[in-house]
Amino acid sequence: MNFKNLLLASLCLLFITNTQAQQKITGNKKGDITVLWGWNRGWFTNSDIQFTGNNYNFTLKDVVAKDRQTKFDPAIYFHPKWITIPQTNFRIEYFHKENYSISIGVDHMKYVVQQNQEVLIDGNIDNSGTDYDGYYSNGTVEINNSLLKFEHSDGLNYINFEYRRFDNLLKYKKWHLNIAEGLGSGFLLPKTNTTLFNNKRHDEFHLAGYGFNAVVALNLSYKRYFIQSELKGGFINMPDIRTTEYKSDKAIQYFFFSQLNFLVGYSFSLSRD
Repeated sequence: MNFKNLLLASLCLLFITNTQAQQKITGNKKGDITVLWGWNRGWFTNSDIQFTGNNYNFTLKDVVAKDRQTKFDPAIYFHPKWITIPQTNFRIEYFHKENYSISIGVDHMKYVVQQNQEVLIDGNIDNSGTDYDGYYSNGTVEINNSLLKFEHSDGLNYINFEYRRFDNLLKYKKWHLNIAEGLGSGFLLPKTNTTLFNNKRHDEFHLAGYGFNAVVALNLSYKRYFIQSELKGGFINMPDIRTTEYKSDKAIQYFFFSQLNFLVGYSFSLSRD
């Protein structure tokens, strides 16, 4: 599934759930706290990436990037030491009203610029000690290890706050099928793995920008336990990405993203048994 199809599916599902709102059974979850953990698959639109430093200022246009899935292995996915190697989601949610919640979460995505792709380049590169020195105006260049390695691979960390509405669709004994829709915003704290020209590899956490998102979720619960699937999409803008050990060097980019999430969770109450 590509980004456009996933975004269209998210919008259709959101429209359907909103038009059916009057048929929902509103649940009383006031005082509940839920803890969720899961995994995601991510998609990103192509983006222009501007690189600036003392001796260069150039933009790579329409750059393709993909997520990086970790092959399923219980020893990695469920081991506390390696738990952040896969693409993961963590969220804590509090219901301050009967069916409205506020939450904070971390979406640990991975954004990897694809190697050996040819892109357009504008700008100038001086005194890099490489064959890339020169002035470019709609020129072409191949992204490879001699020019650039650029990955938010540990990762594209979106720390976000969300406000969601939660409704019960169906009940059967202690089984409940629920739906939630919400909006959120937050900031990006990527750990960007970068090699640019002949500079040393840089790979440190850095507050790089902000994002906005919308989400639609389906939730199947039994007593206090549940599984949840989510379609999530939004916009990310990072005007301050560290690329080398020098603070004057940075990258700027923005793009849209979408996620398909699968989570497991547990709910408990502060106000009732």
